[in-house]
Amino acid sequence: MSDDIFSGKKIILGITGCIAAYKSAILLRELIKRGADVKVVMTPSATEFIAPLTLSTLSKHEVIINIFPQSQKNGTALSTWHIDYAVWADLMIIAPSTVNTIAKIAHGFADNALTTLVSALRCPLLIAPAADVDMYENKITQQNIYTLEENGIYIIHAEEGELASGLSGKGRFPEIDKIIDASELILSGYKKDLAAKKILVTAGPTYEDIDPVRFIGNRSSGKMGFEIAKSAFLRGANVTLISGPVREKIYPEINFIKVRSANEMKKEVEKELKGNEVLIMSAAVADYKPSTVSNKKIKKEDKLTSIKLTETSDILASIEKKDKIVVGFALETDNELKNASKKLISKNLDMIVLNSLKDMKSGFEVDTNKITIIKKTGKQIKFPLMSKFQAANKILTEIIKIKNQKIVF
Repeated sequence: MSDDIFSGKKIILGITGCIAAYKSAILLRELIKRGADVKVVMTPSATEFIAPLTLSTLSKHEVIINIFPQSQKNGTALSTWHIDYAVWADLMIIAPSTVNTIAKIAHGFADNALTTLVSALRCPLLIAPAADVDMYENKITQQNIYTLEENGIYIIHAEEGELASGLSGKGRFPEIDKIIDASELILSGYKKDLAAKKILVTAGPTYEDIDPVRFIGNRSSGKMGFEIAKSAFLRGANVTLISGPVREKIYPEINFIKVRSANEMKKEVEKELKGNEVLIMSAAVADYKPSTVSNKKIKKEDKLTSIKLTETSDILASIEKKDKIVVGFALETDNELKNASKKLISKNLDMIVLNSLKDMKSGFEVDTNKITIIKKTGKQIKFPLMSKFQAANKILTEIIKIKNQKIVF
């Protein structure tokens, strides 16, 4: 994609010596696929886990391992490469990073090619640690990670799961998709400006059963809501995501609640909203449901010609909004701004996001969206077609701007 944020960006990929180093080749391929120019710098111990030739072939660049050449008998042209790299890059990613490298950077050591480069770095730095559980949760390691974050370095914390040692716990290398998302976040100019904020997001469709086989539903894929949840998490928020039936994947750190019907979603929203400051209601909740549900499959010979419907509960209209920022969504096919503004007022929302179906690349089941944000003040902010990840961050930024006396961002 020519308009991809990664297109033309210059990225340094740092790799250190741990078993997860083999995954760096996958990360490298994904960055290049998105249009980035990537150069690799390895610690000597990283070469024990993945061959520099593999990374050089993929990146189309030489791989830097040592500060000095093995021999200078025939001359050398390396000079101040670390300064050149430091000035060249738009972003540096160290993935995976050992606890040893984390400790060195936290305390200003510059004793190998990678840490020397970090000491001269001008661009943002993202670090994705990986270690066995006891190494990762060691108090000194956690203090070092805290020190890095306090100094503006973006940390993607290790995940919980099965580790190379056979133990289970925190220390697992983060998923590649999450590292890519965090990199896009940083390249887009966003930071962890939602740290410690509690945000509730709804996503996907609701299904209203007709019988054990059939249901009434809609085409919502949940993509927009999932991108909002992921973006909020990457910007530091504690996120709860309530979703109808979808195929989207979410980060393991996000509190994920599955529901099926509008009634189930309403109950979970009411339950979870008490502990959250913001509700972003991006789910496409069904307006109607069958008045009766058959407990067995309705046969063709039963000659079903009509289904009597009844209204579902209006979640946005019924919830208690006191001390909360509440954001709604409107998907319209005609009189878009008028209908969205009407919904904003009738449901007493702080903000509404208008989705349009007039563009083929916007709306359901696609990765892009064209949105208009309407504030309670009447202010309208129109955005061009963009990825749903980028749209999600535009929405979050406008939420931060909302002046609410009871919530201070």
